[in-house]
Amino acid sequence: MILDLLFPNRCIHCNRIIDADLLVCSSCFEHIHFTHFNYFEDNLFKEKCKLLFPVENAYALMYFEEENLSRKIIHELKYKNREKTGKVIANWTIGRLDFKNNKPDLLVSVPLHPKKERERGYNQLHLFTEILSSQYHIPFDHHLIKRNYYSQAQALKDKKHRLKNDNTFSISKKVSDKHILLIDDVFTTGNTIATIAWEILNSGNNKVSILVMAID
Repeated sequence: MILDLLFPNRCIHCNRIIDADLLVCSSCFEHIHFTHFNYFEDNLFKEKCKLLFPVENAYALMYFEEENLSRKIIHELKYKNREKTGKVIANWTIGRLDFKNNKPDLLVSVPLHPKKERERGYNQLHLFTEILSSQYHIPFDHHLIKRNYYSQAQALKDKKHRLKNDNTFSISKKVSDKHILLIDDVFTTGNTIATIAWEILNSGNNKVSILVMAID
């Protein structure tokens, strides 16, 4: 309580004091560029995925644009030691994504290399995934996919090096006859998502859908 008085939570955009469980104030919230995609219908994101691998459904919550508030939100989650941002984004997703009677069997998030996770202190996708798992009653597995190499953050790479992800990921155990929802923060070139999707698809008679916080 005393810390809240001394260091009140502030909107990451306008610096206005807000409730402790919020990320942006109500005024700035209106500036977030949500996609309004339909998970079950063709959309821009699904079309991008279909160019890279067979995909069942695809959903992106926000647009990740230059000077856009969504970019600041993702950077708060990944680089500003604000893990709770994942909870806020999960709640926004829950309010917009309805699986109806066609839920995936398993939620799997893109892993960090153990060294990178130790440096950051958390995987920015874990809390997000766990909240969705609880809400939709879908199990999750944080260990199905393994990142084999420690590498520079995707956001800090040039486009040429982003496209080089061969053998970066591997699947840790046999999984088959599952519909897996693969979760990531930002879809840029799609190379990371595609590499993991093919690992899952080649592991058995699996299907893959994609959920990302934002699409570039």
